[in-house]
Amino acid sequence: MTLRLSRELIRSRPVAALASVCSVAALAAPAPAIAGGASTSSGKGGIAKPTVVLVHGAFADASGWDGVVERLQRDGYPVIAPANPLRGLASDSAYIASVLKSVKGPVILAGHSYGGAVIGEAAAGNRDVKALVYISAFMPDKGETLGALGAKFRGSELGPALRQVPFQDGDGTTGTDLYIKPDKFHQVFAADLAASTAAQMSATQRPISATAFTEKARGAAWKSIPSWFLVATEDRAIAPDLERFEAKRSGSHTIEVNSSHVAMISHPGTVTSLILDAIRTEASGTPSLATTGSTTSATGLIGVGAIVAGVGLIVAVRRHQARDR
Repeated sequence: MTLRLSRELIRSRPVAALASVCSVAALAAPAPAIAGGASTSSGKGGIAKPTVVLVHGAFADASGWDGVVERLQRDGYPVIAPANPLRGLASDSAYIASVLKSVKGPVILAGHSYGGAVIGEAAAGNRDVKALVYISAFMPDKGETLGALGAKFRGSELGPALRQVPFQDGDGTTGTDLYIKPDKFHQVFAADLAASTAAQMSATQRPISATAFTEKARGAAWKSIPSWFLVATEDRAIAPDLERFEAKRSGSHTIEVNSSHVAMISHPGTVTSLILDAIRTEASGTPSLATTGSTTSATGLIGVGAIVAGVGLIVAVRRHQARDR
């Protein structure tokens, strides 16, 4: 089941808005902690809360998760947002895997963009990783390359927007770094952010080695670990149809959001709610989002429990909008 959330929907379709608000309210409910591991933070009854590990993607750094980190910490969750080296899928995954091994207790692992490919390999065989959350991300199967995966569907404008820059390492080896051209960054990467914000992000972007798109994935942890997926419907870096394909193939609990590629920046409240849903589900075993098998419009969600007082609906809508500002 796929949920669509947008301010336009809330304003123009009262019935669909009812369903959307109810789904948001369910996602935003307080999440019980996952038992079974030590952690620096505990919930009610002293039960350990999971550590949330957030992995950024290409052309970015961990600061892109700031809005999500703030919300999770406010709710009492320990959070780590490590620096993804962006030097290649095998080496980046090995590095993040080492970070995960340093965490005591259960882990909820999220990845944005290229970070999705990294977490799928880094989490393989790690029993402490209880859920994977993909935010407008690559989600390759074992043996797939990101270049081939990205070519499956139309809709990405990333290729022509890239600038190649040769580099040399200290040992004398050479390679090619990829940057997004400054005049394309806003349109392709962050169209729903202010132009001034996108310009700053472009100036401070971290390049990714071109080899990351040609290496074959060596693991697909989503085959054995429950996954959640946010499809950004206005994404121009990764085709939305590719995101839908990945989410359906993996059986992920899926929502769709009217967002650019950087949903964790433009919609931090919704991204946080999706992570909390993963935490709650893995704690209780009862998902509030159905596994994606077919696309269902928001109006199809109305049923028992969806009839809420009018005043409550208005408050929920306003809170949802405020969380994403």
